[in-house]
Amino acid sequence: MTRPVAFAVLVLALPFCAFLLLAVVPPLRRRGRAAGAVGIAAIAAALFAAFAVSREGGRHEASWAWIPADGGPVATVGVLVDELSMAMLVLVTLVSLLVQIYSLDYLAAEPPASLGRYYAFQSLFAFSMLGLVLSPNFLQMFVFWELVGLCSYLLIGYWYDRPSAARAAVKAFWITKLGDVGFIVGIVMLWSSAGTFEFGALFRMAAGGALPLDGLSTIMFLIYLGAVGKSAQFPLHVWLPDAMEGPTPVSALIHAATMVTAGVFMVTRVQLLFGLTPGVLGLVGWLGALTALLAATMACVESDIKRILAYSTVSQLGYMMAAAGAGAAGAGFFHLLMHGVFKALLFLGAGAVIHAVGTNDIFRMGGLFRAMPLTGAAFIVGTLALAGVWPLAGFFSKEAVLAGVWAGEMTWPFVMLALTAFLTAFYMFRVVFLAFFGRAQAPGHPHDAPPMMGGPLMVLTGLTLGIGAWFAAGGGGKHEAPGWLPPLSLGLAAAGVALAWATYQRDLVDPARLASRLAPFDFLARRRYGLDALYAGLYRGFILGFSRLIGWIDRYLVDGVLNLLSAWTLRAGDILRRLQSGQAQDYLYGVVFGVLVLVVWAQWWQR
Repeated sequence: MTRPVAFAVLVLALPFCAFLLLAVVPPLRRRGRAAGAVGIAAIAAALFAAFAVSREGGRHEASWAWIPADGGPVATVGVLVDELSMAMLVLVTLVSLLVQIYSLDYLAAEPPASLGRYYAFQSLFAFSMLGLVLSPNFLQMFVFWELVGLCSYLLIGYWYDRPSAARAAVKAFWITKLGDVGFIVGIVMLWSSAGTFEFGALFRMAAGGALPLDGLSTIMFLIYLGAVGKSAQFPLHVWLPDAMEGPTPVSALIHAATMVTAGVFMVTRVQLLFGLTPGVLGLVGWLGALTALLAATMACVESDIKRILAYSTVSQLGYMMAAAGAGAAGAGFFHLLMHGVFKALLFLGAGAVIHAVGTNDIFRMGGLFRAMPLTGAAFIVGTLALAGVWPLAGFFSKEAVLAGVWAGEMTWPFVMLALTAFLTAFYMFRVVFLAFFGRAQAPGHPHDAPPMMGGPLMVLTGLTLGIGAWFAAGGGGKHEAPGWLPPLSLGLAAAGVALAWATYQRDLVDPARLASRLAPFDFLARRRYGLDALYAGLYRGFILGFSRLIGWIDRYLVDGVLNLLSAWTLRAGDILRRLQSGQAQDYLYGVVFGVLVLVVWAQWWQR
């Protein structure tokens, strides 16, 4: 086992050991903050191990037989360390560490046993995502893929005694499972066609033209469905806004480094296979751009600060998928990494605001910058990065995506993404102006976050600024882009900021009048384009109706037949029971009668 592989296994093992310790030692789990200390220590050590893996560089792989068979194992388990997995190891462990530290104060009012359960789930979540990232084959990836879904269900429904949280957890679980059905079917079909689950073997076959192309488009489309569910792409994006019912640190982790990034990572990992199916790749690009635009319009009419950020995540995931569909998966992955940093910053900043004022409604906030200057400054930095303003990190990754889509000659998806850039700046600065500079009086006595919450905010703010400055100085290299693209992109962002300022800060534009001018879009966006109602109608009208039919068949046909047979058996037993008189002479008569019957039968048989 090489050093990079050993460090990668250590990264994977540390959070899993923390989970096992908290799961099998109830006294430790029930102590709350002590459980938090175990989880934080484990993920901090995993972060150092991830940095050690990154310093080694190169590509390293190790595998062990899992499902043995004649002629070699059918499936293996192992680790694959390359540039993609190295970057994701650092992102996942860093964001997980900051979220777990932040959670100590954010969830300080929780009962100790409940807090210990939270940290056990957090450790399992980190382990699951890290295992997905390090998977060298489709089968192992799918196992961790499902574990990631399970952990998101457990953490979204952390406050399971709240009906809204319980419903949101179930909705996230089942919507993502729709995509996962396609994913597993596609994996099995690919194995049936190619004879292997291993990424390395599949890539060599693809590069050498040895991969059977018959049915490959169907296979890759089914595999892509898994990414549609996990990364909240149209039309399976409806679970992500409702997932905000979980604690805000959970939202930060899901949106920045774990659940929703899994689909983009998978598409990037097997980009070589998608490249063999141009039709599927084009569909990925178009659906990504459509998802980005629709989610941005829904964010413009939302009033819940966490849901606005959720829609922005859906929108940015659309950016990443559009880049992958245009053949620029590297640009999409670059945006994933940058987005992970400043989206974690935005969610933790929103959590600090909610923690201080006790409401998610941006129209009930106002003037918070004066009361919470550090939180306000951090949130504004994250907003500028998300809007793609130079020289912050988001500017460079967004430019890479737009350049990749333009180079891929996907004109209309490029137009949709450009319009999304304008809307992103508008709805994010709508939050800034209403929450931090608005005239509404925020409830309570708002104040900056305590150190355990403020520290992660400052770290993420520093990273957002520092990474942007490094790229501005040319440290990250340059992406090929048309000369007109940066001015266009910055102009669209500036126009979005100006419209938000004129509408929500200076009252130069009446929001109601603006909505009336865009009445059809406003109507559809406020109703989430009818998709939630459509799914609810299908669920109530078809699925529940079908379940009632099955229930009737089970109750009255299946159970009815069994109940009838059991009734006949009881009746026969009752009749036979009456023959048991308990008198010896009656039994003797019976024996004699039986003997006579046997003698008669024997005589008849001899004839």
